[in-house]
Amino acid sequence: MDKKSTKLINSINFWEGAIDISPIKGGITNKNFLVTDGSRKYFVRIGDDISEHLVFRSNEVQASKAASKIGICPKLLFHDKSIQVFNYVDGKTFDSEDIKKNIDNITKLVKKVHTKMPDQLIGQSVIFWVFHVIKNYKKFLEDNHSSYIKILPDLLKKALKLENVSSPFEIVFSHNDLLPANFIQNQEKIWLIDWEYAGFNTPLFDLGGLASNNNFSEDEEKYLLESYFEKKLSSELHLKYKAIKSASLLRETMWSMVSELTSNIEFDYKGYTSDNLSKFNKSFDEEFKIN
Repeated sequence: MDKKSTKLINSINFWEGAIDISPIKGGITNKNFLVTDGSRKYFVRIGDDISEHLVFRSNEVQASKAASKIGICPKLLFHDKSIQVFNYVDGKTFDSEDIKKNIDNITKLVKKVHTKMPDQLIGQSVIFWVFHVIKNYKKFLEDNHSSYIKILPDLLKKALKLENVSSPFEIVFSHNDLLPANFIQNQEKIWLIDWEYAGFNTPLFDLGGLASNNNFSEDEEKYLLESYFEKKLSSELHLKYKAIKSASLLRETMWSMVSELTSNIEFDYKGYTSDNLSKFNKSFDEEFKIN
């Protein structure tokens, strides 16, 4: 465990006594810790603003508070510029199979985010627009002489095709990062954590991200969409969904390309880029290949 994180955790005016700090593995953007203070346990998250990823902690704090108010996120107890302290959920962190086994409850949870969160938000609203994010990543990668520069024009051409196919858009408030590890289940409920990318978006982005992050089959995707929208899946909606899902894979690919240049967290970003680029190309070529 790094000394800088330990010093920061010990320095905040929150703890009642001597604390024990243990790192929690798995984060690929932030550093996470379990802190024990007497008989109480807390989840501590350390991370500054990450401008290249359009991550701003003030937005994450607002979203976490709103999610807590509707009962889907542990309560945020303390926050400062670089640190957040939550109630600790002692439960099972999901993997892809857990997502599939609990898909009915997961779908209801995602829909609750989309429909109930806006009523609890205050202050400046944030939009997480996947096609803007992709363009922003392109500029950053070019400015920082990424090894992927040669393929960026083709990726942006494909993104424009996806944007045209998927418009017009329904807008809801979304989580925008539905990795399986962001779901935790204890005896009480399934919780959804990690709100750093939260913002207004099309619901298809969360649904497409959920499916691609958890390797859904076509039948599982159809079930997800029909459960969420509570109606039979039309060909028009299905095509829009596929376009946004493909765009979410491109965004994840370019997120990793940027992280290769900027992150100091020990993680195989190059391998993650390669895996997601392959998924994106496969997804795009199946429906939207440009001749």
